[in-house]
Amino acid sequence: MAKRNSLPGLYWDKETGKGSIDKRIDGLGRVRHRFTASTWQEAEVEYHRAIAAAKVESAAPRFKTFREAATKFLNEEVKPSLSRDAKCLENLDPWIGHLRIDQVHQGTLQPYIEHRQHLGIKSGTVNRELSVVRRILTLASRVWRDLDNKPWIPTAPLLRSPNWGDTAHPYPLNIDEQRRFFKELPAHLAEMAMFAVNTGARDKVVGELRWEWEIKIPEIGSSVFLVPGDFTKNGTPCLLVLNTTARNVIESRRGKIATHVFGYRGKPVVRMYNSAWKKAWVRAGLPVGKEVLSGPHNLRHTFARRLRLAGVPLETRKALMHHIDGDITVHYSPAEVGELIAAVEMLTKVEGVTMLRLAS
Repeated sequence: MAKRNSLPGLYWDKETGKGSIDKRIDGLGRVRHRFTASTWQEAEVEYHRAIAAAKVESAAPRFKTFREAATKFLNEEVKPSLSRDAKCLENLDPWIGHLRIDQVHQGTLQPYIEHRQHLGIKSGTVNRELSVVRRILTLASRVWRDLDNKPWIPTAPLLRSPNWGDTAHPYPLNIDEQRRFFKELPAHLAEMAMFAVNTGARDKVVGELRWEWEIKIPEIGSSVFLVPGDFTKNGTPCLLVLNTTARNVIESRRGKIATHVFGYRGKPVVRMYNSAWKKAWVRAGLPVGKEVLSGPHNLRHTFARRLRLAGVPLETRKALMHHIDGDITVHYSPAEVGELIAAVEMLTKVEGVTMLRLAS
């Protein structure tokens, strides 16, 4: 039967050779360990080894799991695309959520990357998911600190972005293709598409466009829409200026919905890319396939291409596309707004211009 020996917390039975350690140490906590020894000297060695191992483990950094880091990120981050980040992390959680954050690197992510490729997910989508992981690891190494002011991880590992050569190419529409396509769309989607192709607004902005964002500018006899940063991709406000076509669309929508500009049967339509859009694209005889962009974002590429064909200067194009640039301010005078309106007005005169596209 086990008996207590001279070392506090050490128990060893000479007859069976079975022993155990159960000792509480200040600043370390409770040390518990079972072992088998043939002599008292071996039992002593096990005793000191167990206590030393407990001290080493206590002194080692206690890394949190990636799931804890992801939760902290979602609770603290403020960005328009946070819901999309949450979906990315939901996909990743079964693969790396349980790992310590210092165990998340290219090697542990590779099985997930190969799994997504096997499912036919585009490499651009996987890159978007990895960018969220990259951001969390960067915060863990540079911003987040424990109670001892130490970073969660020493450094953020480098993550390679996969490229499977499956990037879809833009398909800017010419005027004839635009007419055919818009004719096939339901009326409410055709209005939204016409507005998008004349303003360069992203489909999310078009769907969320609200009357309260409209600003009248008496000096130029027109109005603009100032979209808050909460609804833009880069988190900064963007200015939408209207040419004649876009203004006609806006005027046709007045009084139909109290809050939003666009809608269907009295309710806002926040998503343009749906089955009706896809079917209209096919009926219009436009190219289909994974290598061709066919969603609403293609209208933004069409807008950009037409600005260039119309001879609009690069700086003005960047302002109209709402690209962040240190030389462009989000504050505009009426004269500057007038210049932007004059630029988009040129789009109403691109009839007959040939669109040059790469052969698919």
